[in-house]
Amino acid sequence: MSKVAGFFTELMRRYLPDPFVFAIGLTLLSMVMAMLVQGQAAPAVILEWGKGFWNLLAFTTQMAVILAMGYVLATAPLVDRFLDRIVERVATPRGAVIVATLVGGIGSYLNWGFGLVIGGIVARKLALRVKGVHYPLIIAAAYSGFTLYGLGLSASIPVLISTPGHPMEKLMGVIALKDTIFSTPMLLTSLAVIITLPLLNAMLHPRDPKDVTEINAQAETRAEQGSAAGGHSMGLENTLATRMNNSRLLSLVIGVCGLAYVGLYFTQGGTLDLNLINFLILFIGVLLLGTPANYVAKLNEGIKTISGIILQYPFYAGIMAVMAGSGLVDTISRVFVDIATPQTLPFWGLVSSFFINFFAPSGGGHWVIQGPFMIDAAKAIGSSVAQTSMSVMLGNAWNDLVQPFWILPALALSKLKLKDVMGYTVIMMFWVGLIYIVAMLAWGAQI
Repeated sequence: MSKVAGFFTELMRRYLPDPFVFAIGLTLLSMVMAMLVQGQAAPAVILEWGKGFWNLLAFTTQMAVILAMGYVLATAPLVDRFLDRIVERVATPRGAVIVATLVGGIGSYLNWGFGLVIGGIVARKLALRVKGVHYPLIIAAAYSGFTLYGLGLSASIPVLISTPGHPMEKLMGVIALKDTIFSTPMLLTSLAVIITLPLLNAMLHPRDPKDVTEINAQAETRAEQGSAAGGHSMGLENTLATRMNNSRLLSLVIGVCGLAYVGLYFTQGGTLDLNLINFLILFIGVLLLGTPANYVAKLNEGIKTISGIILQYPFYAGIMAVMAGSGLVDTISRVFVDIATPQTLPFWGLVSSFFINFFAPSGGGHWVIQGPFMIDAAKAIGSSVAQTSMSVMLGNAWNDLVQPFWILPALALSKLKLKDVMGYTVIMMFWVGLIYIVAMLAWGAQI
């Protein structure tokens, strides 16, 4: 297994570019495909790209908020002590890799944004505490748990189609969660991933100490000390301004107001969405950090995790606009659907979604451009609409293991390069793909 990991790691090191270069390459590829495959004129393609460039602006902001403020919450003293208790029980490198995978996976199952942040933070803590941990692997392992979001409580497609009034209700109706993420086949699939993926990741750990790259503990300590010093600069003088900056009362009052709103929101029939999650993360963080000065200091650290998102997400919005406007998504889906039977459509939906996710990595946006065609196909050949919808979701979550769109936060937290971790996530992608393929074929056979 170490030789396999070494092969893919060296391959990525030599040939994988920076995530921003990857986004530029996908942009150009989608444009060329739109012209060659769909017969679109170059000016029309450029116009579609430019018009769609800012289509994910609201989502980009939401992601930036959930990652920066999620970092603050995850590093708050109370949460930090809880994570330290988990970490201090781990003594071996392979044990550390298993724990990082479990934390990232369980966190992502509960909420994808929380899982992205908490997995990376725990992996970093483990790398600092447990001697001999291969740092690129443990970061990749923590991120690999993100694939469980597609089977979890915040899986965008199943949650959307279970909501009355969703955009495709007239075409497919409302599909209850018990028929998608809470169905027996999908619960068993979740169990298979959460049991086997940590074990696979542990097996990837280098046996030879010479192949291990440990975290630079001294550099991390200096960075933390610098952040701490910066955080206390707001309270050097005993003035009215500094007393307000360090006021626990102000944080308590505004924090309670925030939680009161959440309570009122739910009592009036509100539902959980990304904006409310961000609202909760913000005000719980304010309460846990104790003072405005402490919150600002931690937020300044968290801001470092979002630069890649702000730069690259607009490029993916442009790619999605080209894919949708040119009809490329329908063309790619049709290649697979044309050879499908009612029993195999979920499998082909999974595979086609995997490829489309390179160009449309946002679950909600992915569904908007692929969903209508897949549901029409399911109804036309008598396949299960619930299974077909779930196949698109799992193809999305499967491809995310090798899609730089989502790994950017982990890279920002770890200060690693994409080529450092992608060799490992490619192997994880093969294993998770095998589980998802078996699940879709077995589930489809029940039709």
